[in-house]
Amino acid sequence: MADTVGFIGLGTMGMPMATNLSRAGVPLAVYDASAAAAQAARGLAGVDVAPSPKAVAERAAVVFTCLPNDDIVRAVYLGPDGVAAGGKAGLVTCDCSTVSPEATLDVHRALAAGGISHMDTPMLGSQPQAVAGEIFFIVGGDAANMTKIEAYLKIMGKLHMYVGPPATGNRIKLMHNGLAAVISVAVAEALATCVKAGVSTDTFYQVVCKGGGMAYGTYWERRAKRVCNGEFSPTFMLQHMRKDATLALNQTRALGVPAPMLEETKQTYDEAMDSGWATQDFSAVTHVIEKRIGRTLSGK
Repeated sequence: MADTVGFIGLGTMGMPMATNLSRAGVPLAVYDASAAAAQAARGLAGVDVAPSPKAVAERAAVVFTCLPNDDIVRAVYLGPDGVAAGGKAGLVTCDCSTVSPEATLDVHRALAAGGISHMDTPMLGSQPQAVAGEIFFIVGGDAANMTKIEAYLKIMGKLHMYVGPPATGNRIKLMHNGLAAVISVAVAEALATCVKAGVSTDTFYQVVCKGGGMAYGTYWERRAKRVCNGEFSPTFMLQHMRKDATLALNQTRALGVPAPMLEETKQTYDEAMDSGWATQDFSAVTHVIEKRIGRTLSGK
């Protein structure tokens, strides 16, 4: 792994991912639009902070990106100082962002014209998993590129799965996060019913966790007690889940799949955004349900 790896996007997920690569001895060329993030990256071993995505691509054999949305992904890859402008034939790019399949395919086609292979590698997991190197990568694109990127995926994550041709990773990630968004609202409604019925939320929590029933899931385990304690510090912000739910809903509409539960969920996330909870954890969608019942679930 003597080749330089590029990393663009040093935010909540990207910085710990780049940190894990650095700790593993991988030479890095990095870029972030934030001067503070770029400065923080200078403290990592073996890191060269580049002035643009173009400069990162010029220096790297593989480039990873971790970016907020479709527009920024297109700009970073296809803009005048973007990856396409600096990358040479043979470069492999891996976009870890959660974006629309259309954005991924636009980038894939544009890069392919210059001999650059683009992989969509969206992630399951949030900041704690990024820090611990326990991300799950969902990988779409040309399977022949797996040998070039697997070593890096193993450093940053615990598992990865190749799922099919370009944009397949994004399609699956959107289906996953659309389902997760629906679950977050359903859990809030169940806990609200519990509170209004005068049932101990701790008792309900233990029944769901230990009873072997179908209501149990990782969201329940990781979030239900936090919600009941009024703890909404973010590991994945509500504004990001609203974005993902919107993309997931757009995908169902484009495919002609009726999704009334996802429609209602997206409207609930819209209300949460409008109410000022964008930067809290996505479980703060619970506040909308609390408004509807006229009390908090925590009693605070």
